[in-house]
Amino acid sequence: MSEKKKELMRAIKFTLFSVSAGIIQAVSFALLYEVLHGTYWVAYLISLVLSVVWNFTLNRNITFKSASNIPVAMLKVAAFYAVFTPLSTWGGAVLEKSGWNGYVVFVITMLLNFVLEFLYDRFFVFGSSLDTRETKKS
Repeated sequence: MSEKKKELMRAIKFTLFSVSAGIIQAVSFALLYEVLHGTYWVAYLISLVLSVVWNFTLNRNITFKSASNIPVAMLKVAAFYAVFTPLSTWGGAVLEKSGWNGYVVFVITMLLNFVLEFLYDRFFVFGSSLDTRETKKS
């Protein structure tokens, strides 16, 4: 398979898994924000953690096919979220308090997260270990 086709397939897989993670994040956010009447930032943080764990697991194994050390890879992802989470939580709360619809803020934040995380995962977290995981052949 050509490198361009591999990268296209990687991007498609990442997108599909991100959509599934986004659904997990959106449903958990809605439950916490609307049903339980939680504050924006608490609902956002809990839903973000749930989606990150899901997305990391699928993308490490299937999208990037990485045999990298799981704790090291997870620490790299944690480093991304150590910066992204406070900034997006603070920014989202500011926008929501200033009158923006919480769901609009949430969607914008999810889209920003999607693009930044793909680039970060592709080039930093799994860049040197792409396609190193052996797959079982029947």
